[in-house]
Amino acid sequence: MTAWWQTAKSNPVFRLVVAIAVLCIFVDQATKLWILHGLQLPERPFGHIDISPIFDLSYVENRGVSFGLLAGGMVSRVALSLLAIGVSAYIFKWAGTLDRRVAGIAGGLIAGGALGNVIDRISYGYVVDFIDVSALKFPWIFNVADTAINLGVACLIYDALFVAPKQAQAEKSPENNSVSFSEAEAEPRPSKLTNS
Repeated sequence: MTAWWQTAKSNPVFRLVVAIAVLCIFVDQATKLWILHGLQLPERPFGHIDISPIFDLSYVENRGVSFGLLAGGMVSRVALSLLAIGVSAYIFKWAGTLDRRVAGIAGGLIAGGALGNVIDRISYGYVVDFIDVSALKFPWIFNVADTAINLGVACLIYDALFVAPKQAQAEKSPENNSVSFSEAEAEPRPSKLTNS
């Protein structure tokens, strides 16, 4: 653990992951507190406010995962919370030696979003959802944490398809794996033994 931390704390990508995760949690929780206490939604817990032709605010208590999927009771909420914490812990551990910025952005978004929803489940027993774009034929209500998770997955796919293969190819290139002619010439050559 000590060796990992010594590597991680000096890794700029790890610091990026932590910074993005903290920012996601802050924005997610701030918007949820605004919905719960700062905005007077009518007829809670299913209040609705029209904002624009494509975007509204609709308060929903989500007891499942993103977009209300896999809703269940106490056991389900505990299992989902433990899973989110475990995934986030793995992301932080993985990021300790990570050297790809896009993958770091992905990890920070996913971990921050997952932990943001965990805070809801611990605090309220459900996740606060309020972003409504059903006018665009998207039927689910979601929140900032869900958005972060899905953006993170998109970044992770992009990294896996484009960034990681390009980096691997660059590392296998002859320029990185062969000794240059000048370096080879600079190496001392063993002297020949002669019989006297």
